[in-house]
Amino acid sequence: MNNCSRQRLNPKVHKGVSLRYFVFSSVILCVLIILLFLPLPAKAAQTQPERTPLNLELLQERLHTPILREGNLTVDLRQMVIDLRPENAAFRDAFYQMLRKELGAKPLGLDLSQSLIQGDFVGSDLGLRTPLYAQAIAPIFTAIEQEQLESLRSICLQSLAIALPNSKDCQSLLGTELTKSSEISVFRGALTLVQTRFTGEVQFSNTFFLQSVNAQEATFLQPTNWNETRFSRSFSFKNTTLRQLSNFHGSVFFNQANFKQTQFQETADFNGSIFVDTANFNQATFKKLAKFSNVQWQKNANFSNARFANQAQFTKANFHQFLFLTEASFEQAVTFREAQFNQPVNLRGASILNQADFSDAGFAKAAFLNVPGLTFNSNQAKILGNPGEIGKMFSIPKLQGNQNILRNLEQNFRQQQQVTDANQLEYTKQQQRIIELSYRLVATNINSASLTKLINLGFSAIQAQEITDRRVIQLFRNSSELLSLANIDVETYTQMRDRLVFAEPLSIGSWLLQAWNWLASSVLLLLSGYGTDFWLVFGVGGLAIAYFGLLFWLVDRYRRLHPKPIIPTYYETVAMLVSFGYLTSFSLLAIFRSSAQPWLTLGCLLTIIVPLPIGLLCRLYQQGRYHDLMDISYFTEDGSLRQLRLLIGRLPVIPRNSIFRERYMPLLGDRRWNWLNYYDFSLNNLVRLGFNDIRLRDEHLPGIISALAWYQWSLGVVYITLVLWTLSRTIPGLNLLIYLK
Repeated sequence: MNNCSRQRLNPKVHKGVSLRYFVFSSVILCVLIILLFLPLPAKAAQTQPERTPLNLELLQERLHTPILREGNLTVDLRQMVIDLRPENAAFRDAFYQMLRKELGAKPLGLDLSQSLIQGDFVGSDLGLRTPLYAQAIAPIFTAIEQEQLESLRSICLQSLAIALPNSKDCQSLLGTELTKSSEISVFRGALTLVQTRFTGEVQFSNTFFLQSVNAQEATFLQPTNWNETRFSRSFSFKNTTLRQLSNFHGSVFFNQANFKQTQFQETADFNGSIFVDTANFNQATFKKLAKFSNVQWQKNANFSNARFANQAQFTKANFHQFLFLTEASFEQAVTFREAQFNQPVNLRGASILNQADFSDAGFAKAAFLNVPGLTFNSNQAKILGNPGEIGKMFSIPKLQGNQNILRNLEQNFRQQQQVTDANQLEYTKQQQRIIELSYRLVATNINSASLTKLINLGFSAIQAQEITDRRVIQLFRNSSELLSLANIDVETYTQMRDRLVFAEPLSIGSWLLQAWNWLASSVLLLLSGYGTDFWLVFGVGGLAIAYFGLLFWLVDRYRRLHPKPIIPTYYETVAMLVSFGYLTSFSLLAIFRSSAQPWLTLGCLLTIIVPLPIGLLCRLYQQGRYHDLMDISYFTEDGSLRQLRLLIGRLPVIPRNSIFRERYMPLLGDRRWNWLNYYDFSLNNLVRLGFNDIRLRDEHLPGIISALAWYQWSLGVVYITLVLWTLSRTIPGLNLLIYLK
């Protein structure tokens, strides 16, 4: 038996090996735990800079030896521990006194980067107090500084009635009495607070910063007060954390304000503030109430990718330029009541999860709500606005990919019984649909275009050949697939993507069907707003009734001049022309007030009602009239009844039965009111409603006159269908029954 076998059989040896293995494993585990929970020294040095406690001697030294930063002398208090707590009152009082003396006498900056400020920091006590009256401004200020102070006057004059009605400095500027409240604390140098940590409250109220303020990545553990503070130069709170109330009420930002990635963990109060330059709140987070009421945004306001976890208030805000809410998220209600928008509001990709209120908001002519990619569910959230107005403000660049958005918005307004706004969104959807149909009909389809056509379009011969080879294998489905080709660069892609259609090739039958859909949809859109505007339909019908009434009066009363004249009287001619002018004027007024494209609407209507009737009329007078009963009217009326009638099944010509000839009597041309009968006949033909049952006679009737009557009667079938369809979409009760069932 060898040694290995002896050891394997010896229980004492086996027990010793197990014990050593257990001890070794325990040591390794302990080392791993220590390494896991203790950070590396290098990493600790990066995240926790070593700070020096500030005392009066060190402060005196730093005040006497300022450093040069970005061309300006700056007091260097970086990476300090500054104890301003009540138990260190002696140091605190001396700290403010010494800094105030130096910073007021000279335009020195103050750098507190990476420092720890313990206790309350009253920054407004560091500035030089001075009145804002031009004649009383301290002579210590330079000419440029005095100009900056006086610039506040123009801001107050612009916004006193809107944003700053109770501002103390504005009241002092516009008043005549010099009081203590009219003074302001002026901070002459730049203030740098990069990665500074404040454990107490920060007070900078009623302060005028003549230079920049940089507080990037700073942390404020307690409330911060910037109430009625003025920032003459750039202001940056980028990636800053504010854990308690942040008060910027009534502040003025003369230069760019940067709040990118700022975290407002409590209420953010910007009520009554003025942003003279651009304001950047990109990727900012508002975990509590965000107050932006009565704010003036004189340049662009950027809230892209911002997150509002609580309510956001923009009541009575004034947006002079663009408002960017791209991919912003509103988890609770957002309010834009009585806000003013002078430029478009970009809501591309934004999320409205609760409620957005645009009640009484004012939109300039160039302003609208751009909503492609908007996340909005009408069953969980809603959008409010003035009935009949808010629906016109929504806009999308194209229908593809946005149909569900328009459907949800339309459903939202139908649930609120705002039928006009819901119909306006339907109009927008159909308008975009017609644009896409027309583009597909006339634009070049990349999947069917010939090699020569692709070259003429702008592709090189190599690129065109590569396209034809690719579509043999697989058809192009979207524009981005062009970039997968080796010879197509980004520049060519950018130039060509909007000039091509990426779809399956259309056969002749499919093309004709789509062309018919385009034509029918275009006519419906122009003549009725796609069934969304009753007054537009009313104007179209009024103009058609007046026009055909005049035609029928002309063919009946003006027959010939020789040998025996058969013409209307002077009174009847004047009455007919004047009445035609009035009816036409009212109809045109309805069209121009209701139609989005009134001239196209008018052109479409005239194309339908003018060419064929005028052609028949010209032919009638060209060939002349030679028939019996020449002196008797072509039109007859039912002499048995005279009442308002709904004549749904009425045809324009009386039957041949002799009984009907006894009932229907020719119109009397010697009556002064006879001209009204022609409008009555036109009304009967078009809307199946009239005061008398007036029809054409069946004997000695020129075929052209009969064709005119039947043509209008045929148009009447289409028109009455259009009227009923429009009424079904515009009457609130019936509308809800149709769309919310």
